[in-house]
Amino acid sequence: MTASTKTRWHKKRATPDQALARIEPGMNIFLGTGAAEPRALVKRLMASDAINLQDLTLIQILSFGDAISLEELRSNKYRLKTFFSGWVASEAITTGRVDLIPSRFSAIPWLIKGRQLPMDAALIQITPPDDEGLCSLGIAVDVGRQVMAQASLVIGEINANIPRTYGDTFVSVNEFDLLVESTEPVPVFPCWPVDAVIDQVAANVASVIEDGSCLGFTFGPLFEALPRHLADKKDLGIHTPFMTDAVMALVKSGAVTNRRKRTFRGKSLTCYAMGSPELMRWLDRNPLVEFQSIDKVFNPIEIGSNSRFVAIFPARKVDLSGRIAMHTGKGQVTSGPGQAMDFFNGAEISSNGFTIFALPSRNLKGENNIRISIEAMPNQLNMPDSVNMIATEYGIASLYGRTLRERAQALIEIAHPEDRPALVEKAKAENILYPDQIFLAQSAHLYPSEIAERHTFKNGVTIRFRALKPSDEEEMRRLFYRFSDKAIYYRYFTPIKTMPHARMQAYVNVDYRDVLSVVGLTGPPGQGQIIAEARFARHKDKPYVDVAFVVDEDYQGLGIATYLYRMLARLARQRGARGMTADVLATNQAMIKVFEKGGYPVRSRFEDGAYALTISFDKDTKD
Repeated sequence: MTASTKTRWHKKRATPDQALARIEPGMNIFLGTGAAEPRALVKRLMASDAINLQDLTLIQILSFGDAISLEELRSNKYRLKTFFSGWVASEAITTGRVDLIPSRFSAIPWLIKGRQLPMDAALIQITPPDDEGLCSLGIAVDVGRQVMAQASLVIGEINANIPRTYGDTFVSVNEFDLLVESTEPVPVFPCWPVDAVIDQVAANVASVIEDGSCLGFTFGPLFEALPRHLADKKDLGIHTPFMTDAVMALVKSGAVTNRRKRTFRGKSLTCYAMGSPELMRWLDRNPLVEFQSIDKVFNPIEIGSNSRFVAIFPARKVDLSGRIAMHTGKGQVTSGPGQAMDFFNGAEISSNGFTIFALPSRNLKGENNIRISIEAMPNQLNMPDSVNMIATEYGIASLYGRTLRERAQALIEIAHPEDRPALVEKAKAENILYPDQIFLAQSAHLYPSEIAERHTFKNGVTIRFRALKPSDEEEMRRLFYRFSDKAIYYRYFTPIKTMPHARMQAYVNVDYRDVLSVVGLTGPPGQGQIIAEARFARHKDKPYVDVAFVVDEDYQGLGIATYLYRMLARLARQRGARGMTADVLATNQAMIKVFEKGGYPVRSRFEDGAYALTISFDKDTKD
């Protein structure tokens, strides 16, 4: 540091009391946010009885730190305004001692610039200046620059304990009127505990996130659990409000490269950091993490410019139409509908982007989180037409492009199994489901969610396989009507012309004690088009299963039928079968070849124009 720079800096040094003496009653004072709160100044402000420190308005974007003091708020020494409706501030807001400013985060800089929210003074935490007199804003960039440009009094709290971060973080000592030195430790935000249910919810969320996706993270158990389930992904990107220990873990796993991002390529973008001392050390002078202001991080256009942007939100409740009740308490940073909308809209305009809301099927009291209606609940995101997916520990419900009846079916399938019968009956009573809707209560506990495979066939065609669900009724009807008369005859041995609701719903409601059906889908995870189905049914009088499968004619010749055959054989063996049987018309030579090259010995008997095949597992050549 040059002598002149050091001299300028030292001339501005002051004690907390000397700095706060410049405050005048009635001022609007901006405070740094969260872990970046200038704690030495705030603590002295809380403790002081100085006449000038009365009738103040403190303004924080997110309130986590010492400024949230109910005792001081009761004293009427100051009033706190915040844009954050959850976590530490929630109690103070609900008791009327803190003013909440409802706003989309991307609009906050414009509120400041337009002086709808005038700033008289700013108390901001910074790193020590370098040789050029440049300080870093460290772990909170948000609206620091806009506030400093407007405030008539700017006080910097220099703290060597905070990391020096890169991006739009550097400010000169010349921009500060006074500088206070601090040794306050950076607040530690411990990781949330993750139970088995939340871990499975996270696993289901991760299952629909593809390589090259760009993610936004916030706080809470769901986000603590996600990195482990995303560690095998490739070329993920990060565009997130908060850099946390969970994000650090994901980056360290190698899953994050940021190579496919359109903005800030190669960098994990954020505007805040909160977490452990290890996180702070990792962030210090880390060139792979970019801190920018909230008008960039929360800007839907910036978010949406990244393809495959996935906006992940924790939810409190969901109803059968897809309306969401969001959290209002601990762990929710973008907790209100207005606060979530920037990332919600960003995902909507992102190419192949989507939104996914995640919640356990039941709350801590054992009450169902999937309801017929949430009309009376607070904090609603009432945009069911724009909600793409819902995740619980029982799977993913894709709502995109589905009717209200189909949405209800999909959501009931991921409710707690013991809550599904009542949901079905209530949905029938409300005319959400058909009065004749079939529901096999015993199958709710038996759905084989472990069947989840993906395989790339000839010509680079990737197919995902899972067990059939009742909500697949419409997709299975579409598959049926794409078949030629010949294909229908080969599959059903009769010239069926129609597949009405009554017949198809009986087909897709499977009793998994005796029947197993697997479908193949193309398209993005959680959505897609069914292009193949294979199933087996147990024989009542012998330890064999009878198999049948069919592949969309546009996808034949790729090896899908052979893959399904071997898959059914493996699943049948796992369920105790000693072999399989099948009936194949003599003219269906393509299917006969599938059985012949399937890797298991086949015996055939010809009668009435068809081959009765018996496949034994006792002397097989394949596992």
